Amino acid sequence: MQRPTFLFLPTPLTLVTGTSLMALAVVAASADATSNEALEPWQQAEKTEVWEPVPPVVEAPVGGVPSDAIVLFDGSDLSAWEAEEGGSAPWQHEGEAMTVERGAGGIRTRQEFCDVQLHLEWRTPVDIEGMDGQDRGNSGVFLQERYEIQVLDSYDNATYPNGQAASVYKQHIPLVNASRPPGEWQSYDIFYTAPRFDQAGELESAAYVTVLHNGVLVQHHVEIQGTTEWIGEPDYDEAHGCAPIYLQDHDAAVSFRNIWVREL
Repeated sequence: MQRPTFLFLPTPLTLVTGTSLMALAVVAASADATSNEALEPWQQAEKTEVWEPVPPVVEAPVGGVPSDAIVLFDGSDLSAWEAEEGGSAPWQHEGEAMTVERGAGGIRTRQEFCDVQLHLEWRTPVDIEGMDGQDRGNSGVFLQERYEIQVLDSYDNATYPNGQAASVYKQHIPLVNASRPPGEWQSYDIFYTAPRFDQAGELESAAYVTVLHNGVLVQHHVEIQGTTEWIGEPDYDEAHGCAPIYLQDHDAAVSFRNIWVREL
């Protein structure tokens, strides 16, 4: 017995060509446009309104500290800080300021941080007789104890530009020199994204930083190339997690005040 022969014809879907799909898209867009024309402007605007999530409320008093910030130093005590090797912070504390105790070493926060918004104010010594270059008011703010934003008296003081105030030390020259004279308070506002490492300890994404010096943009989302090195090239030599913020003792009586941080 002879088996019947079946003839398979293409379905309408398989017959749709690229041109036909384009035509369908045009029809759909036209229908949507017609639908929009039937709506009031406020109804059309509602289609692109996003209502969630609602940002949390943060109080931001003029000249004050944001309500969600962690206060690291407000002049009351040095309890948020410790010596390089642990123990009480050895720096001088008088009034609203704390000052480097020359030769005692730097201090670091007891708390560890990754991505942050950091605000601090600093002042270099008035007595600059016989001092110039890197010898005038030298200190530094180290993010995760590794990546330095330079503190230096760079007011009418020539030095290598990638080592002047507000430089990412030996990596990025500041866009401008916004330094005030020695003895005057200055401010840094630092916006920092920590590096990321994969499970094998390899670098996935570098750290980035933006810096305002006295309210002036001086580092615009620059890539940190690795650990701060005085000699040699920077390098991400090891994977790491969150770490303290570190203030350097570089044999100069630099003072700090009004330090707070927001975890991002």
